[in-house]
Amino acid sequence: MIKGLYEAHLPVSNLQQSIDFYQTLGLKLYKRYDNVAFFWIEEGKSWIGLWEGPESKIPYHVSLRHIAFYVDLEDIKQAKNWLEERGIKVKAEFGIEPKEPTVVPNQAHAMIYFDDPDGNSLEFITKLPKEIDQSQKIYLSEWEKFYS
Repeated sequence: MIKGLYEAHLPVSNLQQSIDFYQTLGLKLYKRYDNVAFFWIEEGKSWIGLWEGPESKIPYHVSLRHIAFYVDLEDIKQAKNWLEERGIKVKAEFGIEPKEPTVVPNQAHAMIYFDDPDGNSLEFITKLPKEIDQSQKIYLSEWEKFYS
């Protein structure tokens, strides 16, 4: 029945500023209206809607105002530099300094976090090929030592 996620939406305070930001991430603008813009994540398969309005002032919570973009393992290894080259600062999550992607070993995911101009939490994430029986978060380079 369900084949994937087609759309997600985020509130923004300045639509043009947000359009510029999401284009910096390499997303293709699909449609723009007075107070909303849609970007393809995968053209013809999934998109993100950005809605300009006072909802952008709602305080962040992981269940609100968060989107994770799937990337390949090789891309996640370069993500910090790629983001910083575009003027986007990576942020700490789980109390871990963002010097490289973080891994949740018992879920086999590597991720790196950053914010859009309105403080919406964005994430690049990839599925790793093997889980490790450990719940404590580690850096990707540490996970690779276990896996190698």
